[in-house]
Amino acid sequence: MTTIDPTPPTSTPPTKRPIPYYGWGRTPMIACQADQRFSYCLYVPEDYDADGDRWYRVIVAVHGTERGVQYYRDAFAGLATETGCIVLAPLFPVSIVFDGELDAYKFIDLGGIRFDHVLLSMVDEVADHYRIDGRRLLMYGFSGGGHFTHRFLYLHPERLEAASIGAPGIVTLLDDRFDYWAGVRNVPERFGVPLDLDAMRAVSVQTVIGGDDTQTWEIAMSPDDDWWVDGAQHQGETRLDRIAALADSLARHGIEVERRIVPGIDHDDVELVPVVREFFRSALNATPGEQHTNDR
Repeated sequence: MTTIDPTPPTSTPPTKRPIPYYGWGRTPMIACQADQRFSYCLYVPEDYDADGDRWYRVIVAVHGTERGVQYYRDAFAGLATETGCIVLAPLFPVSIVFDGELDAYKFIDLGGIRFDHVLLSMVDEVADHYRIDGRRLLMYGFSGGGHFTHRFLYLHPERLEAASIGAPGIVTLLDDRFDYWAGVRNVPERFGVPLDLDAMRAVSVQTVIGGDDTQTWEIAMSPDDDWWVDGAQHQGETRLDRIAALADSLARHGIEVERRIVPGIDHDDVELVPVVREFFRSALNATPGEQHTNDR
């Protein structure tokens, strides 16, 4: 099993670049220096102590197709203050690959862009200013963000402490009968990394969806569609079908999944986020080492 040393990276905080004037609380959007087509915003607890010895964990909140970046940042602000975390909410804009394109980031790579690498560059940039332990992230994504989150889990499980996958419209099953994106048969060749099942088993994984999330107008596919690939027919019709297929696929490979279906909710995560916060709170409490928790 892949393991990560739970102690902080160093016992003495490294010298950091100055924190910007608006670098506490809810920050403005910040251009990613590795690729300024992308940006992110942060929530930094108001009691962040630049001269202290606490290491802060990172909660990554990935938007859906609507790009409600600041909503996702704010949804985890209270938890971040409570537990000693910093929230990072990336923005993957529309029309990055071509005019009107909505979905590239959901599939991790398209048009020569590796969106997973962009996100990891953002984490590195935050580490230049703040005392974070960014080696293992807590990541939540809803809808389009759920696409990104479960595919990031496949590619970078060693970088995740917890992954909450919210109502993705199209899923990649952990199935080596089919090529990406329906399956993972060619993932090592396409992405340059092996599938590390032991590392995936070490991640706390949650699937979360509303019990009434049954509309298919946005996610229906047929062999005539541009996104269609062999194997797509095995994921089911609705988001409920597809998230169940994903969870079943993970479970068959020994990856424990907390499955949450919230009754009376359609494709809207306002009432799903509290479930995710509790999941993250449990994951943070289970993390070895008192340096990761707020001691107030």
